[in-house]
Amino acid sequence: MDTSRASGGSLPESPSRGIATWPNLITLIRLLCLPLFVWLLLGRDDRAYAAWLLGLLGATDWVDGWIARRFDQVSEFGKIFDPTADRLMFVVAIVCIMIDGSAPWWFCVAVLLREVTFGTTVAVLKLFFGMERFDVTYLGKWATFLLMFTFPGFVMGESALGIRAFFEAFAWVAGPIGLALSYYTAIAYIPTIRRSMRESVEDGLREPHEPTAVEE
Repeated sequence: MDTSRASGGSLPESPSRGIATWPNLITLIRLLCLPLFVWLLLGRDDRAYAAWLLGLLGATDWVDGWIARRFDQVSEFGKIFDPTADRLMFVVAIVCIMIDGSAPWWFCVAVLLREVTFGTTVAVLKLFFGMERFDVTYLGKWATFLLMFTFPGFVMGESALGIRAFFEAFAWVAGPIGLALSYYTAIAYIPTIRRSMRESVEDGLREPHEPTAVEE
C-alpha cells in the first residue's frame, strides 16, 4: 500500500492515489490495446501485425510493476487490477488465436485450463476466504514469460512473413517448456496457498472481539 511520509510521521494513503497512478495507467493502456489485437487478427486477418502487437504487450508486462516499485506507486488497486488485466488479455488472446486457427487447439486448451482453473481458485480464496496475497515464484515468472512469446510465435508462424519458420520453431520449443512449467508451478503453489489460508484463519481468530452493547 502506498504511504506518504512527512516529518511528523506517516500519512494515510489517499483514495485517489491508490487508483490514479502511472502503473495503473500503463496497465489500462495495455488493456485497451486488446481490441486492436482482436481486430488485426480476426478483422483484418493480419497475423504479422497482430503477432507483433501481442509480443509487444507481453514484453511490456513488467513495465508497470517496475515503475510501481521504483517510484513507490504500489497500490492495493494495482495489485488486483494488474494481474486481472494480464489474465484477461491472455485468455482473450488465446481464444482469438483458437478461432483464427494459428495455434494447436490442444495446446491452447491446456493453457486455458490451467489459467482459468488456477486463476479462479486464487480469486475465490482471496475474495471470499480472506487468503493473503503471495508472490509469484521465479519458475512461475519464467513460465509466463515463455508462454507470452509462444503465442505470438505461433501466430507469426502462420503469417506471410519471410522468416515465419523461425518463429514457428521458437514456439514449438518454448511452448511445451512454458506449459510444463506452468502446471508444475500451479502444483507447487498448493503448500503456499494452504499456509496462506491457515495464517489468514489464525489472524482472524487472534483479532479481539468488540464488546456487545447492552441496552440499559
